[in-house]
Amino acid sequence: VWDQADEIVEGLPAQRKHPYKAFVNIMYGCDNFCSYCIVPYTRGRERSRDPEAILEEVKALVADGVLEITLLGQNVNSYRGQIRNQDKEEAGGGTVMDSSGEYVSFAGLIHMLNEVEGLKRIRFTTSHPKDLSDELIDAFASCEKLCPHIHLPVQSGSTRILEKMNRKYTKEEYLELVEKLRRKTPDIAITTDIIVGFPGETEEDFEETLDIVRKVGFDSAFTFLYSIRKGTPAENFPDQVAEEVKHERFNRLVEEVNRISAEKNRALVGQVVEVLSEGKSKTNKALYTGRTGGHKLVNFKADEDVTGRMVKVLITESSTFSLTGRAV
Repeated sequence: VWDQADEIVEGLPAQRKHPYKAFVNIMYGCDNFCSYCIVPYTRGRERSRDPEAILEEVKALVADGVLEITLLGQNVNSYRGQIRNQDKEEAGGGTVMDSSGEYVSFAGLIHMLNEVEGLKRIRFTTSHPKDLSDELIDAFASCEKLCPHIHLPVQSGSTRILEKMNRKYTKEEYLELVEKLRRKTPDIAITTDIIVGFPGETEEDFEETLDIVRKVGFDSAFTFLYSIRKGTPAENFPDQVAEEVKHERFNRLVEEVNRISAEKNRALVGQVVEVLSEGKSKTNKALYTGRTGGHKLVNFKADEDVTGRMVKVLITESSTFSLTGRAV
């Protein structure tokens, strides 16, 4: 394992796919050692950027027209940034520090960024269920700029398989986290990652995955067929699942995920949602396109150029993967 990581270099440009949105790296590396993943062996141990440097980067992005930022890390909610003594007061009373008062938690960082004038939205990805703190769950309710959406990879619904994956939580613990999130933020959108065909996965294990998909009601999911990664512990696990079995289970999973996604989107027809307009749709120049706070893709009509603006949109139609509407 690469244990000696280089010092983080500050001042590098943020990733910009759109003039109004930017990705901001807040940490590098990973300490989780999931048995199927090579990342800790190639990117080293976790290193968190200084919160002051992140704050200054976000302020500069907003000054350049950015309205929405996405905080990036292999496991963002294990962020732990050291703060200089002279800057503690500047960090603000909402900042969540550890008992030593020397480090800012991920929830604390969100509280800091929530105070940036001109910033409209904060997102983050990807988070690990084992590090989803009560403080972060509370931040969804107390930080108005934090979008009501969390990508929370479950990977499997079987506690037995989760243990083999070294995920460090059970099916029941994951469901408890979902309950906490929805108790605090009832309309929160929850998306996930799921691996099908992990070594040793039985039909019973897979049925547990289908069960958690139904119980959570994920807004969408990235679904993957397990494939061996050289150098990972799972490479040498016995009982590798046959390819035809993987594909059959994968198809059943996708069908269930898509059914729930379509149902969730259908429930939004007739509602007015707020969309950050990214400009004209690439597939239909008569429509504008953007996303809701819950990360739903919306294509909509507008009587004027609304590029780069927060727009209220009445949803008139839905499909499995997107919504259609008109600006109001």
